[in-house]
Amino acid sequence: MNSKIWLSSPHVEDKELDYVNQAFLDNWIAPVGPHIFDFEYAIEDYLEGSNFVTALNSGTASIHVALKLLGVKQNDIVLCQSFTFVATANPITYLGATPVFVDSESETWNMCPKYLEEAIKECIRVNKKPKAIIFVDLYGMPAKIDEILQIGSFYNIPVIEDAAEALGSEYKKQKCGTFGDFSIFSFNGNKIITTSGGGAIVSRNKKDKEKVLFYATQAKEVAVHYQHEEVGYNYRLSNVCAAIGKGQMEVLDKRITQRRFNHSFYQKLFKDNNDIYVFKSVNTDFNSNYWLTCILVSTEASYTNLDLIAYLTIHNIEARPLWKPLHLQPVFQNNLYFGSQVSAGLYNQGVCLPSGSNLSPENRLFIAEVFAKFFKQYSNV
Repeated sequence: MNSKIWLSSPHVEDKELDYVNQAFLDNWIAPVGPHIFDFEYAIEDYLEGSNFVTALNSGTASIHVALKLLGVKQNDIVLCQSFTFVATANPITYLGATPVFVDSESETWNMCPKYLEEAIKECIRVNKKPKAIIFVDLYGMPAKIDEILQIGSFYNIPVIEDAAEALGSEYKKQKCGTFGDFSIFSFNGNKIITTSGGGAIVSRNKKDKEKVLFYATQAKEVAVHYQHEEVGYNYRLSNVCAAIGKGQMEVLDKRITQRRFNHSFYQKLFKDNNDIYVFKSVNTDFNSNYWLTCILVSTEASYTNLDLIAYLTIHNIEARPLWKPLHLQPVFQNNLYFGSQVSAGLYNQGVCLPSGSNLSPENRLFIAEVFAKFFKQYSNV
């Protein structure tokens, strides 16, 4: 059997190892060190404009700190995109607040502005104005950001952009991760670049960045002794992990090009198949990095998304369903939800396909052969 083709495996080269070795040689084996600052500066330079980056140990931690800085506390309401990984919503509960979920629209698969406003109006009606909004740039696809920000501004509700999967994507030629009051990235092993585990919070001014660092390093006050007047967290990224990220930033543009090439490969592969829709940008305002290429299987097809996933799995090709909407998760079964069946339909029809930047020509050829066999199997059904 062929070696396993992963959905999105880490892709590192010699430069990352050089920086890690340098950290060992310099004995910067600690959650401080020069690589952290170099990594942060590299992201800031990439994002352009007035953006201040703080590297933390996960995207989840970054959302948690962003909510903390926005004053979210016990019994508050935070509006959250339902169609996303659970890490988007979990930090809301860390602070004792309650997520209220909003459905997606069918073009970008992200938070629907219409249902967002409906949720806000209902919360205000019952005297529970939301404290924050979290939208996601899912699978690297920018949301309808202008509309979401306009709604947040109109109702005076701060907005967090969860760009965990969208480093390198652009909305109207502006980099994702630069919208809202705060943005976050993830550098988990499966992301477009990785620091093994890790993330970052992007602030719009230096004062907020300083506050992020304060909370992320145990909320230590300025004093000779250890003085603590607020609860803090142990969320800083280590210098060693940042060394990996520093090397990864040097090849980011190359990695984005490789992901987009994979997306083009799948578009060509399915161009004559009426049962398969390849998720793509609706127009030039939305420039996705195509972190993952995703497809929808028509409800009229003689097979389902799960049939396809099972067949690929037998052939040692990793594929997964799309995210199960959070309002359908048992842990959030009692939470309010505003929307229809868009995200549920996407979950029931969708498949994430191997999209790593290290996908080889041989991998793509094998994937094409396996799909051809699968479609032939169902052609007479």
